[in-house]
Amino acid sequence: MDILDEFDISIIKELEKDGRMAFSAIAANLKISNTMVHQRINRMMEQGIIGGIKPIIQEKKIGFDWASFTGITLNKDSDSDRIIQALNDIPEITECYYVTGSFTLYIKIVAKNHEHMRKILYEKIDNIPGIAKTDSIIELGCAFKRNITL
Repeated sequence: MDILDEFDISIIKELEKDGRMAFSAIAANLKISNTMVHQRINRMMEQGIIGGIKPIIQEKKIGFDWASFTGITLNKDSDSDRIIQALNDIPEITECYYVTGSFTLYIKIVAKNHEHMRKILYEKIDNIPGIAKTDSIIELGCAFKRNITL
């Protein structure tokens, strides 16, 4: 972790407590200057260490009661860029990963109910040219989700 020093780690830990925390409050808590906090956060964002400071939406709280993890097999892996763009155009797909093993891609889908999930799978995803098959596992709840401990 040569990229991050103790100040960077402390700033990240403060932001994990409350991503809306004012830079001046972080500076006061850590006994460093507001300018230093601002510069460090900007640098970490430019380097891609911090991907952004945004709300974490709890999908179930807004009516998306169903979720699945779906493996996607492609006819040709060389079509993956085009297929990923098509998947990205489906708002209910919240994550997409390249994986090894039986699938080329692994996605997370959120849906309002089982009928909505069926429509996403059969009417949207299965109609993307180049997708050979999908295999879904229904998510029953998240036990925990966290950032890597620094």
